[in-house]
Amino acid sequence: MSALQKYIDQKNRWNSIFKGKQYEIQTSEGRQEIADCLDSDLSPENLTCDGELSRSQINVKYNSLTKAAKELQKLDPKVKFYEFA
Repeated sequence: MSALQKYIDQKNRWNSIFKGKQYEIQTSEGRQEIADCLDSDLSPENLTCDGELSRSQINVKYNSLTKAAKELQKLDPKVKFYEFA
């Protein structure tokens, strides 16, 4: 399973607990929403859990998120990222 699909599945499982939005990548709006979520998760505060994670945990999280972002960017080069370049 791709990193992007794992990311979406994880977001959707979490959101289903609270009857929240279910994300998809079938539309350009859906892909941009995922890009925005990835941007948020890649912000320094969220990436490090406000400094609570160890360096190795941060690296694992960063690698997973950037891999998902790269896959999304490859799928739709028009999505905009701010934390991921």
